[in-house]
Amino acid sequence: MRRGAPNYAEPVTDGDFATAGGPGDPADPPTVREAADRRRPRSVYGVGSDPDPRFSMANERTALAWVRTGLGLLAGGVALTSVASVTGLPSFLDVVSVLACLFGAFTAINALLSWQRAERALRLGEPLPAPTALRWLVALVILAAVVVAGYAVAQTPR
Repeated sequence: MRRGAPNYAEPVTDGDFATAGGPGDPADPPTVREAADRRRPRSVYGVGSDPDPRFSMANERTALAWVRTGLGLLAGGVALTSVASVTGLPSFLDVVSVLACLFGAFTAINALLSWQRAERALRLGEPLPAPTALRWLVALVILAAVVVAGYAVAQTPR
């Protein structure tokens, strides 16, 4: 057995299944695989076999980075609307802040869906799927930049 590989024949001894007569009966302790099968979501963990943990953790880190980006967009939208209301800036900034919040929510949802697709592919030994939202994200950033630049030019005194 390679170093660090899970031993699925080894009984679980963490007391997680401590009910007598059930799956945790000391006479029949569950194996590591049985304990691992309780993971959620089943659509991800219920298929294939465990991939190399390094790849699985890299996939999770990528998803968490996207969630962090979504939270940053949400925080930026809240900050922008707060500053706009305190300083009396035009309501256009409220529209931009709502779009930033929605874009943040979209980014977080995309992070979850992309993580699930990649994790399933890793577990099934399939090629990793192409990023689905990357084109949309880039297009929205470019559109936002053009709109804000156009607004800035329109606000310049002549």
